[in-house]
Amino acid sequence: MTDRDPLPLLRAHWRNLVMLNYEIAPGVLQPLVPAGTELDDFHGRLFISLIGFQFLKASLFHIPIPLHQHFVEVNLRFYVKRKAPDGWHHGVVFIREMVPRRAVSLGAALLYNEPYRTLPLREHVHMDGAASGAPGHVRYEWHLHQQWQHLEATTEGTPTPLEPGSEADFIATRHWGFGTFHGGRGIEYHVTHPRWNIWKVHRHSLRCDVAELYGQRFVAPLSQPPASVFMADGSEVSVSRWRGL
Repeated sequence: MTDRDPLPLLRAHWRNLVMLNYEIAPGVLQPLVPAGTELDDFHGRLFISLIGFQFLKASLFHIPIPLHQHFVEVNLRFYVKRKAPDGWHHGVVFIREMVPRRAVSLGAALLYNEPYRTLPLREHVHMDGAASGAPGHVRYEWHLHQQWQHLEATTEGTPTPLEPGSEADFIATRHWGFGTFHGGRGIEYHVTHPRWNIWKVHRHSLRCDVAELYGQRFVAPLSQPPASVFMADGSEVSVSRWRGL
């Protein structure tokens, strides 16, 4: 924890994060940039990331959330930054977040005005031995239009620390979330977690009705091969209450 977060609103464990990262043109994202922030690029390249992970041990103000301790989330996000008195805050903006629990969607909408959608989701996580180099396999699925869609990845090798200044570090090491609250006000919240380790991915797959879930503007970017794919081990995470910009 830091002195910014004497009492985090949310604590949880995010585990086995599959990250598919795609280049995108600035014009697609600019209408979604929250007030008070600007697009964040990596050597002139902009990215969106489709991410699936296990959401575990969730609590509000240190109180476990009954019947909501373990579920899957799949989200699409992009990257922004804000010049603050203490330096640049590099963070994310969510385009859409999918969870299987209606209470999670309602709570996130009330607390952060986040764009959640409730759908049936399920997981197939086989990571025994992956820390020692055995292949690991993770598949996250959601049910839409009477069929299961998915993202999945198979790891190779052992996990390694994120290399500072790398593309993977730019994508995965994000300690701020940004959004737009009612009335168009920009908000930010602090996300605290240690640096993650990542696996290389030698095989991945995506089956997704992009237009239905994210809108027509994202069909072309998500139809091209991803610029990179990796998987992070994850950790405990804490999320602060938001403040206006």
